Amino acid sequence: MTAPDLKTPTDLRSNATKSVAEALNGVLADSYALYFKTKNFHWHVSGPHFRDYHLMFDEQAAQILATTDAIAERVRKTGNTTLRSIGDISRHQSLKDNDADYVSPGDMLNELREDNLRLVESLRAAKAAAAEAGDNATEGIVDDWTDEAEERAWFLFEAGRNA
Repeated sequence: MTAPDLKTPTDLRSNATKSVAEALNGVLADSYALYFKTKNFHWHVSGPHFRDYHLMFDEQAAQILATTDAIAERVRKTGNTTLRSIGDISRHQSLKDNDADYVSPGDMLNELREDNLRLVESLRAAKAAAAEAGDNATEGIVDDWTDEAEERAWFLFEAGRNA
């Protein structure tokens, strides 16, 4: 039996959308990696600012997870396929995992801030690829995701001033 064609019809050139899909799949993989790291820190934070950090990490994780479906659906709308498994995520992610037994709250804040800023860089690259491809829908929606990541980095920075 032949597999059905998953190419969604689009007026965008397939070569151009391939670079957009690759950029978005990298963003998607990093979003899942950042989501899981943020939840890990949410589960394992300790110390005098426990409640504040615990709640902030949970809010940020929920925001990150909320973008993943929109990212994947944008890839599909351009006639491409997206990530399929945890293994696929690990092959595409650029953010490093943190499997340490203990991470200080201050290090958690710093690491998540830096990861969010790296995600901003990837989002800017995806926006540039979308502009090159004439994909104004992707170009526009990436702005919201960039703003959210910048806000997370800002909150993490401010919370970490005295951590």
